[in-house]
Amino acid sequence: MKPAQISRTIVSPASWSALPWGEYYREALNHHLEPYWSKLFGFHLLKIGHLSAELATEKCAISHQISMAPEGDDIHIFGDAHQFPFSNKSIDACVLAHTLNYSSDPHRILREVDRVLIDDGWLILSNFNPMSIVGAASIMPILKNKLPYCSRLFSQMRLLDWLQLLNYEIVHQSRFQVLPWSKNGGELLSAHLPVLGCMSLIIARKRTIPMTLNPLSLRCAEPRWRNVVGTTKNIHRRS
Repeated sequence: MKPAQISRTIVSPASWSALPWGEYYREALNHHLEPYWSKLFGFHLLKIGHLSAELATEKCAISHQISMAPEGDDIHIFGDAHQFPFSNKSIDACVLAHTLNYSSDPHRILREVDRVLIDDGWLILSNFNPMSIVGAASIMPILKNKLPYCSRLFSQMRLLDWLQLLNYEIVHQSRFQVLPWSKNGGELLSAHLPVLGCMSLIIARKRTIPMTLNPLSLRCAEPRWRNVVGTTKNIHRRS
């Protein structure tokens, strides 16, 4: 397995339109996120990166929405995704739209997200799927240095492992948009072969209570009763 942290810098696209068929990607992601915006409650929604900032979040129940990126015209706060300028447990929901794909240290970004999220806060994470057309194109010499194929591709299983180590509950996971050049993403293929979808989406919640109980702790918590068989025999002998 390749290491998560690398030394080289990957330039993130300034908008979805900078990606081939980027508008189709954004529309597909907006469509899959639409049922969940009404479930998010709180005071602050943080959108990290240019791609996150361009998502349609008007239907989100959280009214105060902040977009953060190193630069840009429609960005509220200029900041580094590896070091958030926010206090601990001050954000109710974070959106990482393909942010990890263009990060040299994705673990650090996830740790920062975990630091600023409140207990039971929401994390929305999208990613390019390596087991897809995008993944196949990324190993082609002609395309591997172009967007989006130059990005880092993490499998959904690997992302789920990272989140479970941070004790996140997975609310939703899906893959879609099998054909990136199609507006509907190849609806029939996406329905029957979602594993080949170019887009991967994970929605999770931060939990403070461990999701699995430790069997050793359960055994230690059990009451220990004294064996009274020997006592009964002694009393019987005395009598």
